[in-house]
Amino acid sequence: MPVFKLYSKRQKELRGEVPEVFTYDNLPSGLRVQASLIIDDAFGTDKGGYGSSNKPEKGFAIIHEIICREYGVFELGVNNTGYSRNGKEQLKSQLLYSKEVDNVLDIIEFCFKYITKVIGKDLADYTQTTDIKLTPDEAVEELNARLKEHGVGYQFESGEIIRVDSTYIHSEITKPVLTLLWDDKFIGANEEYLKAHEHYRHGRNKECLTDCLKAFESTMKIICAEKGWSFNQTDTASKLINVCFANNLIPSFTQNQFSSLQNLLTTGIPTIRNKVGGHGQGQVPQKVDDELTRYGLNLTGANIIFLIEQSSL
Repeated sequence: MPVFKLYSKRQKELRGEVPEVFTYDNLPSGLRVQASLIIDDAFGTDKGGYGSSNKPEKGFAIIHEIICREYGVFELGVNNTGYSRNGKEQLKSQLLYSKEVDNVLDIIEFCFKYITKVIGKDLADYTQTTDIKLTPDEAVEELNARLKEHGVGYQFESGEIIRVDSTYIHSEITKPVLTLLWDDKFIGANEEYLKAHEHYRHGRNKECLTDCLKAFESTMKIICAEKGWSFNQTDTASKLINVCFANNLIPSFTQNQFSSLQNLLTTGIPTIRNKVGGHGQGQVPQKVDDELTRYGLNLTGANIIFLIEQSSL
């Protein structure tokens, strides 16, 4: 369903009453309701009749069982009303009323995983017995638009909720790199880069930098293996970078222009990680601040985009 700019929304924009920075620790009730409605529209309703299998209810039951198992509970409590009757009602109540932002994001993320990976995998078969109002792509598009509309700094990308700090960085780096890494051959690097985002979302900055380096190294190893270039699986980032340059991953006629890039690649992510994220921290625990972590995360993404695009030329 399209996102309409109602009169009241337009007036708020004119008055400057729109979020200029993202929030992460509050999910407005309006956003929760909108997410719930989007999920309902994407899961759809059973058509009934002969051969009906009620796929929407089964889907909610599967998600409920998985989340309960991961939380180590039999049921999800709701507000002050005890427990709901079925999985769908418990999930919806958690989404609408839970005070724990991470728990609400768990519900949203897993529902959208199901929408994109299960329903979307064979949409034609699903719609034979189920009426839906939103396709998986439409549902994701609306969810991300609603999150942005409310100034909430999360987006659903590549099957996961990730934290967003800048709309420009997200559109120009994060989204393109996840699109490139979605290719099956980059599955390992994709998992590592998504894990880095998950660490960043939860404030685990050292772990974020560590997985940034892993994703960066994995990307180069995959490119080197695909090109048949000699390297060792134990090679560090600096050695892998040298292999890429030695084999003209950057065309020789532009080598001089990219000398600064080589310095950036060799002193950027590896050095950040080695200095603050990858070695013993001594007597006083080291603190990796959010700004440095965000820089490392974005620098990793930009470098991965460049390497993959150059390897496909």
